[in-house]
Amino acid sequence: MSSSYGENIRLSIFGQSHSPAIGMTLEGIPAGEHIDFQELQRFMERRAPGRKDYSTARKEGDLPEFLSGVRGEFTCGAPLTAIIRNGDTRSKDYAAFSNLPRPGHADYTAQVKYFGYQDYAGGGHFSGRLTAPLCIAGGICLQILKRQGIEVISRIKSIGSVEDKGPLTVSTAARDFPTVDEAAGMAMQEAIREARMARDSLGGAVECAVLGLPAGLGDPIFGGMENRIAAIVFGIPAVKGIEFGAGFQAAKLRGSENNDSFVIEDGQVRTRSNNCGGILGGITDGMPLVFRAAIKPTPSIAMEQDSVDMVKLTEAKLTVGGRHDPCIVPRAVPCMEAAAAIAVYDALLGRRKELR
Repeated sequence: MSSSYGENIRLSIFGQSHSPAIGMTLEGIPAGEHIDFQELQRFMERRAPGRKDYSTARKEGDLPEFLSGVRGEFTCGAPLTAIIRNGDTRSKDYAAFSNLPRPGHADYTAQVKYFGYQDYAGGGHFSGRLTAPLCIAGGICLQILKRQGIEVISRIKSIGSVEDKGPLTVSTAARDFPTVDEAAGMAMQEAIREARMARDSLGGAVECAVLGLPAGLGDPIFGGMENRIAAIVFGIPAVKGIEFGAGFQAAKLRGSENNDSFVIEDGQVRTRSNNCGGILGGITDGMPLVFRAAIKPTPSIAMEQDSVDMVKLTEAKLTVGGRHDPCIVPRAVPCMEAAAAIAVYDALLGRRKELR
């Protein structure tokens, strides 16, 4: 499986949703980097299940156990390996899906690729549960970047038809529901409740911004910052699209409207607008790096759905039981920050090698 990412740091994620543990190995972090484990745990809790009425009832502590790579509170230069032990699993809820693939899930494609040997309980290695080790690695990279004046912030941009329209300029991490406009957040939560009562689910979008980036990170063609970020963001299950800056709206503009005019501010080159999202030719231009990711509705819904019996090759009906998020979007917000931090720190280390 392709479960590794990075050039200058190398992240590998392992485990399954209901295996004894899930975890990550992060190679390439320099020795001597301080890790605030309490801050890391606070970051992990933003993603953890069972804490809000709009998330799954599955309760997991999501407490990382570091097996290597640290000495006290500092990295020691060896590969960082950490695990999270799975506890509140109910594998019997998934017994029926060994032959009946759930619509919207990877059950069918996994059956084709792995010949029936895949672990289907809880979605196995395809599960959103695997974003927990992503957040361990990303949480560490966030701390390193912050000490260097680089901050990653995010918010829920939309859920269903409800949109948070205010500009993203400060972190929403301390808010119970991470939107800029609290009224929009309340409307989003009501929309989630309505979907849950209807035995259905909702999708939405997360917006992320990286502040304080220097110009010059990334490469043209295949090594661009858009490419690097997209590659890791699409490793978050349920992400179906990504756009940078004005994104698809740029297709509706003229060049005179979309181009970001250059100006000098405080002796530095800046742009008057930021339709490019802080990236030109795959390389950062010193403006905030801004992107949005579209997240599909939770595929596990309580409504009866059409499926097939993969053994008998007959059509069948399926009802998904168990415990599932009526909307994945709120818990995806820290995952998006983690993914961005890993991609940016990887590119930053690469730039430093070039400047030596």
